[in-house]
Amino acid sequence: MKHKGLILVIVIAVCLAVVLLLPKEKRYEEIAAVGKPAPAFELKDANGNLWNLSDLRGKVVFLNFWATWCVTCKSEAPHKEALFQKMQGKPLQMLGVLFRDDPGNLPAYYRMHNLSFPSLISPGNEAAKRYGITGVPETFIIDKNGIVREKIVGPLEWSNTENIKMIEKYL
Repeated sequence: MKHKGLILVIVIAVCLAVVLLLPKEKRYEEIAAVGKPAPAFELKDANGNLWNLSDLRGKVVFLNFWATWCVTCKSEAPHKEALFQKMQGKPLQMLGVLFRDDPGNLPAYYRMHNLSFPSLISPGNEAAKRYGITGVPETFIIDKNGIVREKIVGPLEWSNTENIKMIEKYL
C-alpha cells in the first residue's frame, strides 16, 4: 500500500512537470482587425522573390489567403485574376498567401487556371496565424498606410463592379 501512494505521488509530479515544461503555443500580439495596423510579414513568393508588407506602403494591398485544395478558392480564382488584370497600373498590389498547402502545387495550379498574381509561401503558416485565419478563402484589404480596412471571409466575385468600387475607394 505504501508503494501505491509513492507511485501516485511520482505520477502526479511527472504529469505536473510535463504540463509546466511543455512549450506554450506561440501567442501573437498582432491579429489582423479592421481599423488596426496590418500585421507585418516578410515572405517569399513561388519564384523566390521577397515581399515585405512595409515595402508596400503607398499602395493598397489585397491579401488573399487561399489553397489549391480549396473548392471555393478555385471558383474565386478567375475573379481575382480579372481584378489583377483590371488594376494594372493602379497603386494596388494583389498577393495570395498559400494556406496549409504544398508550395509544389503552385506551378501546375497557376498554369491550369491562367493565374499571374504573386502567391506567397508562409512556412508553418505563420502569416495565417498572425492574421487570425480560420479557413480559406479570407481576404484583407490594407490601405496605403498599412491599416486593415476590409476583412472578407469566404469567396467573392472580385471582378464585379460593386467589389471593384469597394477596393477603388482606398486607392
